Amino acid sequence: MSTSSSAAAAVVTEGSAARRFWIAASSREAAFASYTPFLLSLAAGTLRLDSFRQYIAQDAHFLHAFARAYEMAEECADDDDDKATITVLRKAILRELNLHASVLEEWGVDPTKEIPPSPATTKYTNFLLATATGKVNGGKGSDKMVTPFEKTKIAAYTVGAMTPCMRLYAYLGKELAVFLKQDENHQYKKWIETYASSDFEDNALQIEELLDKLSVSLTGEELEIIGKLYQQAMRLEVEFFSAQPVDQHVVAPLSRYCDPKDKLLIFCDFDLTCTVVDSSAVLAEIAILSYQKASQDIGIVVGSSTTLRRVGKQFGVSFVPLFPGLVEKQRRIAKEESSIFKARSGILYTVSSWSEIQAFILGNYYS
Repeated sequence: MSTSSSAAAAVVTEGSAARRFWIAASSREAAFASYTPFLLSLAAGTLRLDSFRQYIAQDAHFLHAFARAYEMAEECADDDDDKATITVLRKAILRELNLHASVLEEWGVDPTKEIPPSPATTKYTNFLLATATGKVNGGKGSDKMVTPFEKTKIAAYTVGAMTPCMRLYAYLGKELAVFLKQDENHQYKKWIETYASSDFEDNALQIEELLDKLSVSLTGEELEIIGKLYQQAMRLEVEFFSAQPVDQHVVAPLSRYCDPKDKLLIFCDFDLTCTVVDSSAVLAEIAILSYQKASQDIGIVVGSSTTLRRVGKQFGVSFVPLFPGLVEKQRRIAKEESSIFKARSGILYTVSSWSEIQAFILGNYYS
């Protein structure tokens, strides 16, 4: 991380409204975004180019709306430093649009050719621009705002609706960058590196720091409104990724090709729920034995029980994080007859939350 981003991170971490909003939203939405067929296939490097081209075209509509929202937020901001920060962020979006155009040109697609926005794209851009015009909770609109404070509040609302997108993309960039190390010829390397870069992280930290600064003078009720806008933006981003057409076999969501109740074995970190202190040792052995008898099932461990791992080691069982396991399976699909997820012998998959399991089963919580 660069020196500038390290300094900004310190500001954003300590008592940060932006940080609180991200923690509240990311516990569910980040997992739902990662487990969409689009991002899972992209991580594996097997996403078909036609699907990626359509995504780029849709994302361009979103970025144009983002650039416009920055302009509107800059008009409402009262502080010169805030205006300067917004200008820097808007220029970064314009550079991102140029990147999209160059990618399309490389693939022989005319970037000036109008491709209509999808319903999911329109839903997001309408929400963003409505927020930027002050149409929040029956607001009267920025054009009717009189005092600098009223306008600054609209700038805060707008930035609050934009920040989650920046943070989510930075998060996904880092998550997906891991898979570039496993495949030097990953066809989406350039896209992943853009969002995993220190420059993009700096931009995400800048807008989070700006959100914190704009939020200082707001009331508790107004901060609550920003929190709801942040959450709504995250949900719309998940819908955007979920709506990307993926015309190929995928290993998730599981509910697409089988009944999860006939396929899953889920093992909990038992001592979090049982009152008997020694319960995990006994139940862990039962879990391992049950798994060994049903090797075609998908065994998923929720939590971080050291007892379960110790017992598993005795039975020759390995523990693999679920998402990387799915990416590995996605890479093998082309060489196999079926995309149905079959667990490898002696493997239990691990997740940090129930949201990951729900994302794996359903794809997202709107399904």
